[in-house]
Amino acid sequence: MTALDALRVPDELLARVPAKQRGAGRDDVRLLVSRGTAVSHHAFRELPEQLRAGDVLVVNTSPTLAAAVNGRAGGERVVVHFSTRGEDGRWAVELRRPDGAGATVPRPGGPAGAVVRLPGGAELVLAEPVAGGGPGARLWWARVPEGVPELLRRYGRPIRYGYTERDQPLSAYQTVFALPSADGSGSAEMPSAARPFTAGLVAALVSRGVQFAPLTLHTGVASAEVHEPPYPERFAVPASTAWLVNAARAGGGRVIAVGTTAVRALESSAGPDGVVRAASGWTDLVVTPRRGVRAVDGLLTGLHEPRASHLLMLEAVAGGAALGRGYAQALEHRYLWHEFGDVHLLLPGERGSGSGPVPREGLQSLTL
Repeated sequence: MTALDALRVPDELLARVPAKQRGAGRDDVRLLVSRGTAVSHHAFRELPEQLRAGDVLVVNTSPTLAAAVNGRAGGERVVVHFSTRGEDGRWAVELRRPDGAGATVPRPGGPAGAVVRLPGGAELVLAEPVAGGGPGARLWWARVPEGVPELLRRYGRPIRYGYTERDQPLSAYQTVFALPSADGSGSAEMPSAARPFTAGLVAALVSRGVQFAPLTLHTGVASAEVHEPPYPERFAVPASTAWLVNAARAGGGRVIAVGTTAVRALESSAGPDGVVRAASGWTDLVVTPRRGVRAVDGLLTGLHEPRASHLLMLEAVAGGAALGRGYAQALEHRYLWHEFGDVHLLLPGERGSGSGPVPREGLQSLTL
């Protein structure tokens, strides 16, 4: 829980369509920059001027899947959200009800043994709740037909929530860093902090001396209504990325994660000494202020809803006072929320600027 739980985001600040449909291009969004508690406002295209040679941007290469598929459970119409592929070939899925406007609303999970009919004559069978949840758990392990990636390619569409205006093509949810996986795995929901990047902006950052370090974390279905902590997710940090991150930190560069997924993967591969080592598998790490961060100096991320578990990660990176001031400024200056919205760059305070480090008590006293 954070003091931002009391924050209220007006409906008009929810980004309902991609930036390209609001302006000139994918990178036509705003950039809020927090250096400690010092805040400044920019266009996202000005990101190169906010970084410096020797900085490393850690990016998630997981592709977004067309993870929503219509189905029927008995006589009930449902939408299946395919979340995560397990090592045993099963998939974690969430069943939701259509809301009549193209999005979905929650539905009680289960029961075990329930059969869901899918397009093309395929079926899945619910087996057991994920992570020991009860009968009403949101996510369930399901036995699925072979070839789920092909099923998603033929019949799936990107997961859409009610604050968006209409369905978008899968290309609207792919980042410039996305790479196909050999087994067809990917992210149920877009690693959205990287969405505004374009090839031209990447080239400008490289010209400035900023390096890119890729990793992979296949993100599952978010808990849009109740903001549960993230479930275990598959990740891989290659040796080349570990070397780049360690070299940057040794040389005085800053390691800036692009998105909360990149933080989770990188911190899962960092030892108590902050040294990053090549790693892969499943991570159940939840980054909180108490746990802190070991390898990440800054974070580029979207604007998150009150009560979202990601806010604890942001507070771990930036501190409570910096986070609270940044969100107050985002509301005052009418920034847009969610995956098609504006972005927030959290950096350490500049020495001698009076902007950091800052005590966590500052967040507790903030009134939004």
